[in-house]
Amino acid sequence: MDLNKLRSLKEVVDKHDLMAKKALGQNFLLDSNITDKIVRSTLDKQGKIDFSEEYVLEVGPGPGGLTRSILGQDPKVLTVIEMDKRCISIMEEIKEVVGDRISIIEGDALKQDLSTISESPRNIISNLPYNISVPLLIIWLKKIKSYSSLTLMFQKEVADRICANPGCKDFGRISILSQLLCDVDRLFDINPSCFVPAPKIWSTVVLFRPKDIDISIEQIEELEKITRLAFGQRRKMIRSSLKAIPDLEAKCAKLNIALTLRAEQLTPQQFLELSKM
Repeated sequence: MDLNKLRSLKEVVDKHDLMAKKALGQNFLLDSNITDKIVRSTLDKQGKIDFSEEYVLEVGPGPGGLTRSILGQDPKVLTVIEMDKRCISIMEEIKEVVGDRISIIEGDALKQDLSTISESPRNIISNLPYNISVPLLIIWLKKIKSYSSLTLMFQKEVADRICANPGCKDFGRISILSQLLCDVDRLFDINPSCFVPAPKIWSTVVLFRPKDIDISIEQIEELEKITRLAFGQRRKMIRSSLKAIPDLEAKCAKLNIALTLRAEQLTPQQFLELSKM
């Protein structure tokens, strides 16, 4: 597989008149040093040499900068999911060079069940469209046992919320779900100037690795209901924000949770135990 046969990213962008579309949440990453760093960082953190014998999925590959960096680490198959026809054409050009090492799906990632697309072990690596990054993450977390890892780029403020600790102002529903189900590692931040067009905010690459926790989708949905109640009135004590829960006082007493605590002061595990009751 000789990636040097591919046109330069600048030539690709010029050929396909690839102006990023705001409606699709597109900000293209054309700096190969950064895309290589994304892939190398997640491999190093996981103690892997490359992705040989593993499957990788990428959502929103755009002009293919990150796609090339992933292919350079020898995945068994890289599956890309894209809804912009211009970018589909670019992926087809890459396929002409690498053959069956890449598989192309045209469609909306929100409507795709990535847990069934390839064999295991499967990894997702994506510079996510900002406007759907959290909904996509929640979908994948609900089936996290289907993945070996998720390496995802978010707006920095979203990454701050994902990685926030209890007691912090950024701690919330997405922090709880992410940290309960995964070991979460913040890999590095990326300057806006690295993107075309340059967004107004910094971005952050985050690695998610599934924990060995026995939890069903139904339990996750119960957890979502309780955290929605708790953080819907996050400045109130849980005796008020969670008053809709029958026998709240008895349940909290059994779990040694003070009713005077606010939502951000409970740990992810405490929310899980409360949701089970």
